Amino acid sequence: MKPFRTLPLWLACAAQIALLAAPAVHAQGLRVAPAPVLPRAAAPADAGPRPADFIVAVVNSEPITNNEVRLRLVRYEQQLTQQGAALPPRVQLAREVVERLISERAQLHLARENGLRIDELAVDQAEQSVARQNQVDVAELRRRLVADGLNVAQFREDLRNQLLLTRLRDRELEPRARVSEREIDEFLREQQAGRVDPALVELNLAHILVALPENATQIQLAQAQAKAQGLLTRARAGEDFGKLARENSDAAGAASNGGLVGARTADRLPGLFVEAVRNLQPGGVSDIVRSAAGLHIVKLIERRQPGAQGLMVTQNRARHILLRPGPQLTEAQAVQRLADFKRRLQAGQADFATLAREHSQDGSSRTGGDLGWAGPGLFVPEFEDAINALAPGQLSDPIVSRFGVHLIQLVERRQAALGEREQREVARNLLRERKLDEAYATWAQEVRGRAFVELREPPSF
Repeated sequence: MKPFRTLPLWLACAAQIALLAAPAVHAQGLRVAPAPVLPRAAAPADAGPRPADFIVAVVNSEPITNNEVRLRLVRYEQQLTQQGAALPPRVQLAREVVERLISERAQLHLARENGLRIDELAVDQAEQSVARQNQVDVAELRRRLVADGLNVAQFREDLRNQLLLTRLRDRELEPRARVSEREIDEFLREQQAGRVDPALVELNLAHILVALPENATQIQLAQAQAKAQGLLTRARAGEDFGKLARENSDAAGAASNGGLVGARTADRLPGLFVEAVRNLQPGGVSDIVRSAAGLHIVKLIERRQPGAQGLMVTQNRARHILLRPGPQLTEAQAVQRLADFKRRLQAGQADFATLAREHSQDGSSRTGGDLGWAGPGLFVPEFEDAINALAPGQLSDPIVSRFGVHLIQLVERRQAALGEREQREVARNLLRERKLDEAYATWAQEVRGRAFVELREPPSF
């Protein structure tokens, strides 16, 4: 089976909470990609002694504790720092965290009042998705959770709550985000007239972070600059950027996602990153830029912008070799076998099409693994992200998806104009995304206003 996208599993809530922004599901042009659900981050070892726990607020008789606020705050600060964003005062962030938790509790209460439920099978599938995205099986994921001091039962309950919130938001917000044909006509007329909204420019980025402590010495700064310069030189010489990020980046998640930030509109990315790639062409690598977290190297994978001559889309032509784990082949063995194929291909000792015909376990084996031309949104996210991180001719590392383990080669990349029907669908999705953002803000405030909220003590860090 080819790694084409099936019904998306919208598990964006945990990542959204980490960013203190919980909009409804977004349709990014033709790209409908679920954000990964990540385990809750534990407080860092140097965060100081943990204060005694106490109740910060009560929402419809459900308490919000100081430890919940503290853990959420630490994760949010880490996320902002790694993205190069400026950190507001901690007291201000804490207030925002409390408000977000209150809003979340109120929405969960509403979901249960309306009889929404998430069964065990859905939680199992969500847990498996988390494991796949971290390139481990469920047993290893649980082992790591326990090793990090997290409770597996609580982790599964968190997943259940995030699924419940997503289901509620989809049901409540979908009627508020309908787009008329007249609105689409007006949008397309604006694009044809050259009036492009900068907020609609979508950038797909990857980055490498060389971390620096807050009060770095000149020696530490020099060492970091030397490391970053070496990585920049290697990246511009054509080395696999994803591999460089996996092996060298200090950013959270870089080991599993190759430094991918993902495709987002420019207004949802750190301004530092947007400015760094402003004059780059897709595939270009920025100069070294500094943030509060350290030194960043940013790669522009793709820029998508509606233009006066019609909407354009980046299409990729890729080929792959798929191995499916089973009784005779574990996932680890499949990864190792494909890694060996990659070494042979890079050494010129094998031919990709021949290996695909002989070993790939899907229908594309007949054509040497060729998947043909594909636009955004056709493949499952982990497969598509891997393709987007490649330059033509490059090979990925083995990638795990719901279909098995893949070795991918990007053959060609091109810009193609969309047909009239496709243009209208892109316009519909962009307009719907705008409406969802606006509708969520209003709806969340309405739900918050109907809830009984009692603020107890301010949080302590």
